[in-house]
Amino acid sequence: MKHLIAKITLAVGFLLAVFPALGAGKITFEASSPLTVALGEPVRVEFALNANPDEGTFKAPSFEGFDVIAGPAESRGQSVQILNGSMTQSINYTITYVLLPQNAGNVTIGAAEIAVDGTVYRTEPLPIEVVNEGDGGQRRQQPGTAPGGDGRESDMQSRIGADDILLRAVVSQSSVYKNEPLHVAFKLYTRVPYVNIVPESMPSFNGFWSQDLSDPNTAQIGRETYNGKVYETRVLFDYLLYPQQVGQLAIDPIEMTVVAQVVVQNRNRDPFFGGGHDIYNVPRKVKSQRATIEVKPLPAGAPSSFNGAVGSFTMETDFPTEHFAANSGATCTVRIAGTGNLTFVQAPKLSLPSSFEQYNVKTTESINPSVSGISGYRQFEYPFIARAEGTYELEPVEFTYFDLRRRQYVTLQSKPVTLEVTPDANGGSGGVVMQGGRGMSKEEVRMLGQDIRFIKLGNAQLRRERVPFLFSGAYWGILCGVLALFTAVYAALRKRIRESQNVVLMRGKRANKVAVQRFRTAKRYMEEQNRHAFYEEMLRALWGYMSDKFNIPVANLTKENVREELHKRGVSAELAQHFTAIISQCDEAQYSPVASAQMSDVYSEGVDLISRIEAVIKR
Repeated sequence: MKHLIAKITLAVGFLLAVFPALGAGKITFEASSPLTVALGEPVRVEFALNANPDEGTFKAPSFEGFDVIAGPAESRGQSVQILNGSMTQSINYTITYVLLPQNAGNVTIGAAEIAVDGTVYRTEPLPIEVVNEGDGGQRRQQPGTAPGGDGRESDMQSRIGADDILLRAVVSQSSVYKNEPLHVAFKLYTRVPYVNIVPESMPSFNGFWSQDLSDPNTAQIGRETYNGKVYETRVLFDYLLYPQQVGQLAIDPIEMTVVAQVVVQNRNRDPFFGGGHDIYNVPRKVKSQRATIEVKPLPAGAPSSFNGAVGSFTMETDFPTEHFAANSGATCTVRIAGTGNLTFVQAPKLSLPSSFEQYNVKTTESINPSVSGISGYRQFEYPFIARAEGTYELEPVEFTYFDLRRRQYVTLQSKPVTLEVTPDANGGSGGVVMQGGRGMSKEEVRMLGQDIRFIKLGNAQLRRERVPFLFSGAYWGILCGVLALFTAVYAALRKRIRESQNVVLMRGKRANKVAVQRFRTAKRYMEEQNRHAFYEEMLRALWGYMSDKFNIPVANLTKENVREELHKRGVSAELAQHFTAIISQCDEAQYSPVASAQMSDVYSEGVDLISRIEAVIKR
């Protein structure tokens, strides 16, 4: 009864944890605009999506009753928040239009459409009331125009100085090393009031890996002096860049339309009471400058333990206890912490004896992007099993990075470790004897001297064939059959030899067969209710299949490069995402005391996933 209550409690807790998470990932597509606008005044309409849409699926409404004076302008934003080790990510995709009402009255903007992963989302219609605030023929003018036609429009534009509105790309450095962080901010400089900003193009960084630091909820507003003039400033886009190529790299300019306000004295001024003034909205297009960055190569002579880390880092290592039994699992942990291109830091090489069975490296991280670079840590766990008893000297773990302050390579090294593997407490299959430089099991030792059989001795009894067989019909028939069989066997062997020489081809062909064998082993563990061994074997099957299929070492496999390889071979994004989800599920269940999913469900999904991927790749 107690076990039943415990199971019910765990199930309820799981449901309570899962359903809020699902609600948090709900996709919304909404339209927004002012409820009431004045005739002759521009109205800004935004269509906001909290996900990445499918390319080219956005369908705008007809905007009947309005003139489109600007747009569509796309805006993409992404924010990452890490709290107590938990990372949440939000995506903002916005399409903006600037419209001008044609007539006074009630107008409705129809529904817009967009697709995300094949699912179509629609906005609700927007009702807008257009009010005529003028009397007689007097009313506010269209942005950029005023009474008097083109001459008046030129007059409005002339009231805004050439340097009253500027757009600049502010770059922290003009010369950096490869993978050195570079900060760029696109700033708007204004000396006149403005009411709207409409982006015409978004930043693009060819040759850079970019990290978006923009916060749509917090506008960075300030005051600066530029070219001897005081400006109000606003940071529109904020990025952290890591150059991936050596040479001259360019940051392309961006364009936007700023709707400025121009105040003009009213012509119908009362001589006694004075008069008022008219306010006109005047659009002004601005463009940032093209910034050129010189990317220098890293100095020559890098140690073999250098894998591209640039910045300032520390390393902590945690090895298992000095004494543990053979055939028992242990884990070595390496943590790299500091500031720099932390996202690109790879797992240092851990050299283990040949009698040790090493498994896939598990990576956890906590990163915090900022203007100075990405800070935090990446932690690598190396699980292994020592199969043979004895005393082992482990080579120190080395990690090399390029220090930007000292302009030189710095190598961090762990202390030498001595591990003593004691005999397996369970005995039996666990016992391993070192013989001739390799591990021999007890069964192999027992069979020594029994696996070679003597030739039978004695006098042979020979008898002569009564009927001559040579050159008979049966002889020729058998000879032709043997020759035909030999030819077929020879051709098959030649083909197999050619294929066996192509290691990549053989690994790819055997990938599915090896995965099936590992799935069978995982199923056996599932039937035995050995949860840890089951998830471990599932990970070996999934990662091993991708390693064999794409000829990438397991240690170098990541979720990102697997998705890229699958995409190259025509596998849908849905299947690639499904692979990532199963891997995360297995990792979580393997190291978590509470199973997040049924083993049978994980097994079925894994087998089905590999089958579907295999079917797509073979086409």
